Amino acid sequence: MEALFNDITHTPWLTLPVITGRMLMALFFGALIGFEREKRNRPAGLRTHILVCLASSSVAILTIEISNMQQFAAENVRMDPVRLVEAVTGGVAFLAAGFIVFANGKVHGLTTGAGMWLAGAVGLACGLGQLQIAAIATLLAIIVLWLLGRMETRLDTSQGE
Repeated sequence: MEALFNDITHTPWLTLPVITGRMLMALFFGALIGFEREKRNRPAGLRTHILVCLASSSVAILTIEISNMQQFAAENVRMDPVRLVEAVTGGVAFLAAGFIVFANGKVHGLTTGAGMWLAGAVGLACGLGQLQIAAIATLLAIIVLWLLGRMETRLDTSQGE
């Protein structure tokens, strides 16, 4: 019983406030990206983007924690943190591909899929403590989604006249 208690209460390499802060930033940035998709009634909106971002952040934090665990400090254990990026990218790409459909001669869901992919990258950045990169990517994504979305809407309505 004592071993279980020690396992549950062990001190992580990153402090709990840092872990919490990184996850909260991932939640916040994912919400900012997902809000625009939600506002446009896209299938992957606010909750989906938050969860993708938060999951990516969790994987990044787990990678940091695993890299600093004594069990993995042996010489015969080789860790490659770049695999983290590959795993998250592959997983998010699988989810994003499910939103992309070709119907009536048009492709739908491409921007939503790209937004999910970006949310994964932003989550990784948050989890790895690269909050400036996450903030810049989120800001640029919002500009692209909002500004270019408005331009597309105006072009569509002007072409219809």
